[in-house]
Amino acid sequence: MTIKFTPDHEWLQLAADNTATVGITVHAQDALGDVVFVELPAVGTRFAKGEVAGVVESVKAAADVYMPVDAEVTAVNDALRDDPSLANSDPLGAGWFFKIQLQDRTQFDQLMDAAAYDALTQHA
Repeated sequence: MTIKFTPDHEWLQLAADNTATVGITVHAQDALGDVVFVELPAVGTRFAKGEVAGVVESVKAAADVYMPVDAEVTAVNDALRDDPSLANSDPLGAGWFFKIQLQDRTQFDQLMDAAAYDALTQHA
């Protein structure tokens, strides 16, 4: 599976069937601090790339979670809703936010790989 990153600090892990899992990056959760609440989108909702698809709140701040590509939400992480600290303890695993069906694979291909994202966060 391939993982890509957005400048807004979301990650996507693409599966073979053109679905992807989306969450916030380690950098994002470090900047936010202890996550205390998440607002997740409704399953079946379609979003255009860049639209706000959710919210993450911490003891320090609140931040929007943007849809990284044109997609339809196919699942949400109810465990994260019940225990928002999963976004801190395992942001690239159990702390995922939602799963999507991509509308245009080329949008995924245009996102940053790990090296490009690391370079971005070095200057953040």
